[in-house]
Amino acid sequence: MKDRKREFDAIVIGSGQGGTPLVLSLADEGWRVALVERKAVGGTCVNEGCTPTKTMIASARVAHLVQRSEEYGVVAGESSVDIQKVIQRKRQVVESFREGSRKRIIDSPNLSLIEGSASFVGDRELEVRLKEGETELIEARTIVINTGTSPATPKIPGLERVEAHDSTSIMELDELPEHLIVLGGGYVGLEFGQMFRRFGSRVTIIQRDKQLLSLEDEDIATLVLEILRGEGIDVLLESEPIEIDSCEGNRNSVRLRFSDKEKPVVGSHLLLATGRVPNTPDLNLERAGVKVDGRGFIEVNSKLETTTKNVYAIGDVKGGPAFTHISYDDFRVMKENLVNGRGLTIQERFVPYVVFIDPQLGRIGLTEKQAVSQGRQFRVATLPFDRVARAIETNETRGMMKALVDSKTDRIIGAAILGVEGGEIMSAIQIAMMGNLPYTSLRDGIFAHPTFAESLNNVFMGLDT
Repeated sequence: MKDRKREFDAIVIGSGQGGTPLVLSLADEGWRVALVERKAVGGTCVNEGCTPTKTMIASARVAHLVQRSEEYGVVAGESSVDIQKVIQRKRQVVESFREGSRKRIIDSPNLSLIEGSASFVGDRELEVRLKEGETELIEARTIVINTGTSPATPKIPGLERVEAHDSTSIMELDELPEHLIVLGGGYVGLEFGQMFRRFGSRVTIIQRDKQLLSLEDEDIATLVLEILRGEGIDVLLESEPIEIDSCEGNRNSVRLRFSDKEKPVVGSHLLLATGRVPNTPDLNLERAGVKVDGRGFIEVNSKLETTTKNVYAIGDVKGGPAFTHISYDDFRVMKENLVNGRGLTIQERFVPYVVFIDPQLGRIGLTEKQAVSQGRQFRVATLPFDRVARAIETNETRGMMKALVDSKTDRIIGAAILGVEGGEIMSAIQIAMMGNLPYTSLRDGIFAHPTFAESLNNVFMGLDT
């Protein structure tokens, strides 16, 4: 144990996309700040989430385009995927992002980076188990928890007897799976499933619900299903794994329950994509009086305050939408409230997101089923991508545009863009929503031709017919 307890104005536990900019901002304001990180600077997004996955997905898209080259009149010849080079490229990108963040932290005056695992010993005091094996006591008048989440492990008999991968370990394989079985039909499962299919693996996605992406509207989910199956991915819906067995040749056998029978699915690799759990068990939150919900997520109010005064939680660890940009918005709220006393809240903020399958699914606002459940009066505008000029020219016609418009105010209340650059098109609609513009502003707007943005004219013209 180190002899002296260090005191700070603020301590942030976790260097994710909310924690890192927060400590840098507070340090710039003259606060004495400590950042405690037990793994790697940058958090999930940089090290295990957005940065590595989207880097590898970019490689998979190149492989896909090469395979489609003759559709464009280009003869590319035979091609192959070197998964080790793909992974090496991913590692280089991750390292550049991580080391850039680390350098900014280390070079920042008033900021101390403490590498170790933190746990509460009081409501203002933490014990940090350092990587060198020692422990250190630190305290502050303000503590912010930004410890994020980790992949969940489903309770399936036999799982402990086989080698199963999560979204982190699957990106470190030194060879392509012959047949990848993916448990889970959400964002993570679909992104990895399509990626490995494009790399050359056979892929089976197993989903318990009646549709993929269970929160989305049925028409969007059905079209996603058609796109994935069109690329040769096997998708099994309403399928519940009841047992996992190890087979000869180091293979995994997943036995599935259907409505009235069982069917074995055998693959070489297994990916668990069944959600995430909060990184709270080791924090000893009860010693600080910080309450968690039934799943272990930290309870906060609209100002990100926990049940203990001057202890806050930001990012995925507090539950709710688990997106990097939401974590970053948490940082903005925290900074303004801590530094400037503004009293900002996270209520009624926009929550855009993109599922990075190809084509992308960009989402903002309400889905149709959410609007119905809220009793909203609305109209629906749709446009298939095979009627978008730019999509036809680029031979990227899969998908559709869908927008919801309030019947009384003509304001856009939600949109789903399943198509090439769907996230960018969705963002244009989000800007209109942020500006409280009527849909007619997009219907009548002048957009450069030929661009995907130009399709906003066409989709909203559909409301006038």
